[in-house]
Order: sequence, then C-alpha cells, then structure tokens
Amino acid sequence: MQPHSSRSDIPTRAVNLRIREDVRTLIDRAAKAQSKSRSDFMIDAARRAAEDTLLDQTFLRVDEETYQHFLNVLDVPPYNEGFERLMNAKRPWAK
Repeated sequence: MQPHSSRSDIPTRAVNLRIREDVRTLIDRAAKAQSKSRSDFMIDAARRAAEDTLLDQTFLRVDEETYQHFLNVLDVPPYNEGFERLMNAKRPWAK
C-alpha cells in the first residue's frame, strides 16, 4: 500500500459519522497526544485499519497436485524430537 499523501491536488470528500460522546473524547485525547487534528487522527486510524484488513486477506492459487500435497501435510501431524520438546516445554502463562 502506498503511504498517505497530503497532496492538495487530490480532491477530498466528506465522511459524516455519529459517535458517542465518550468515544469522541477518547479520540480527541489520542489525537492531541499525537499533535493531530481529530480528522487527521481518524483518517490515519481508518486507513491503517483498512490496509491491515486487506493485507490479512491472502489468496493463493496452486495447481491440483500442490493443493493435494498441502492437504496431505495438514492431515499428518508433526512428530519428531523438536516437536515433542516444544509440546513439553513449560508454558510462560502457566503457573
């Protein structure tokens, strides 16, 4: 994705939102912390969320043989010394 451009020769269009007062206050505080206007803060946040959403959508096209191999690999759980060690390792969140 291309970074945001603040070029003045690109036309803009209004977007109207209705939000709760507490959300507006939160946005205003965050915008102030970044020395941005409410609009600039919201545009940047919305753009990042939109880019993340689109980048998270992955589509892979493979031939039938490759796809079948992929399915076969998924059907056979890994089992070797490294995997066993990983599964028996102390979990950081466990007490």
